[in-house]
Amino acid sequence: MVDTNGSESSATYFILIGLPGLEKAQFWLAFPLCSLYLIAVLGNLTVICIVRTEHRLHEPMYIFLCMLSGLDILISTSSMPRMMAIFWFNSTTIQFDACLLQMFAIHSLSGMESTVLLAMAFDRYVAICHPLRHATVLTLPRVTKIGVAAVVRGTSLMAPLPIFIKRLPFCRSNILSHSYCLHQDVMKLAYADIRVNIIYGLIVIISAIGLDSLLISLSYLLILKTVLGLTREAQAKAFGTCVSHVCAVFIFYVPFIGLSMVHRFGKRHDSLLPIIMANTYLLVPPVLNPIVYGVKTKEIRQRILRLFHVTTHTSDP
Repeated sequence: MVDTNGSESSATYFILIGLPGLEKAQFWLAFPLCSLYLIAVLGNLTVICIVRTEHRLHEPMYIFLCMLSGLDILISTSSMPRMMAIFWFNSTTIQFDACLLQMFAIHSLSGMESTVLLAMAFDRYVAICHPLRHATVLTLPRVTKIGVAAVVRGTSLMAPLPIFIKRLPFCRSNILSHSYCLHQDVMKLAYADIRVNIIYGLIVIISAIGLDSLLISLSYLLILKTVLGLTREAQAKAFGTCVSHVCAVFIFYVPFIGLSMVHRFGKRHDSLLPIIMANTYLLVPPVLNPIVYGVKTKEIRQRILRLFHVTTHTSDP
């Protein structure tokens, strides 16, 4: 932005947009988005409560699932309330520091979730390829340390982000192309050389998302090699324990990689596709993960059915 004297000044706030060209419809579109957000929060809270109250579920796989559910709640909450304020109340202004905080939260939580998915893949690898060592390798203290490591890794990777953003002057425009703040979106508004930010973003993606997805793929190649040597019945059981996690991996990585590709190779404002992708990619995993694990995990499914059964009977006259 430029002041009245013609001198350059850095932005103190940004303007978030909803759905360009659909301003009248976005008020009504906010209702299904809000419903999905509530489903995501309630679904993940249900998973956490079930695992916490069921002592037989106090195993590494389910503890990691609780971590995943908690992160899903935080990720969706970091963006959806702000999005609802834009769609319903046209509250498009966000202060620079608030934008920076939201950006840091979204990216660091995404890094943590990627680490937890990697930990879940390691759990499946040990359980299937080295079942006799599973109890000694993945003890409760070690699982706790992995959870702490996920938090430390996610925050440390994003620690330089505020420095790299605050050094940039925003003098031309302060209008972002999404309903929340993303590093890829904010840095494009800078009236300066952003090569350092681009390199930093690539390093983070390669060292976090790229490395994690590679190690997850490697773990499943080793699992597949082991499973192919088992009997048909054992193969079905082994694959059954991995289906939920494989779905969670695809649910998380496919939208993330798709949005990153659009930002790096797509043209700005050329269509509604990048905006729609950005508005939904933080909501897809939190909504679908509890459904996938609720359907595919026998213990969670049975507990949910028992809850509904008890509720139905207590409501009968």
